[in-house]
Amino acid sequence: MPTVFALASHPDDIEFVMSGTLLLLKQHGWDLHYMNIANGSLGTEEYSREDIIRIRTEEARKAAASAGAVFHEPLVDDYCVFYEKETLAKVASVYRQAAPDILLLQSPNDYMEDHQNAVRLGISAAFCRGMPNMPVNPPVPPVGKDVVLYHAQPHSNRDMLRQLVRPDFYIDISGVMEQKKAMLALHESQKNWLDVSQGMDSYVNSMTESAKETGKLSGRFEFAEGWRRHNHIGFSKTETDPLTEVLRNFCFVSVPR
Repeated sequence: MPTVFALASHPDDIEFVMSGTLLLLKQHGWDLHYMNIANGSLGTEEYSREDIIRIRTEEARKAAASAGAVFHEPLVDDYCVFYEKETLAKVASVYRQAAPDILLLQSPNDYMEDHQNAVRLGISAAFCRGMPNMPVNPPVPPVGKDVVLYHAQPHSNRDMLRQLVRPDFYIDISGVMEQKKAMLALHESQKNWLDVSQGMDSYVNSMTESAKETGKLSGRFEFAEGWRRHNHIGFSKTETDPLTEVLRNFCFVSVPR
């Protein structure tokens, strides 16, 4: 069965920018794998480090289960998502366990460093997937099959310099929007925290407005998730595009192939 691996930085990042696409792939018979590299340790003003890690990990586990996804445990604290060999060895091990056909990542240019470092770790884990001499922790045999990488939209559709980022293509998530909202709402500990720390006017509403803006950018859909395809060199033998092929009935390509 084909497999997609959603790899992001923090608990709830997947829900914000890529869960609609995951849900559609599930409907089309794909196996889902879900992982946040960071454990959410800093996302609170009221809980201890140990308590918030436990709470946020359980929230993410429930969100993954609601989508029918295999859940992979986080690896490091918030703001410890660094591009270094120990974390890469762990991410690479999980990648080999999932052995995906599609790897979904955050935007390579986003508003915070944890997001961007998570992308770098995911890219390298995929690139080294078939290298026997690449140390991974725990040890897992190399994976020889091709993979195609896609980058989601940055938060609020803007890069770190506030410039609008337009996707290569859009996925219509209008039909799964209620499920996407329900997945995000499972991260209950974050509702008040993000209202206070980042000025979000309602946690779920903020995500909804972002998906609506992406839909507006498409000129076609009410709600959408946007994607850009990573260079295929080192990842697949040919320049394939399975995401738009599988979800062709939900897809609008805005950038010529």
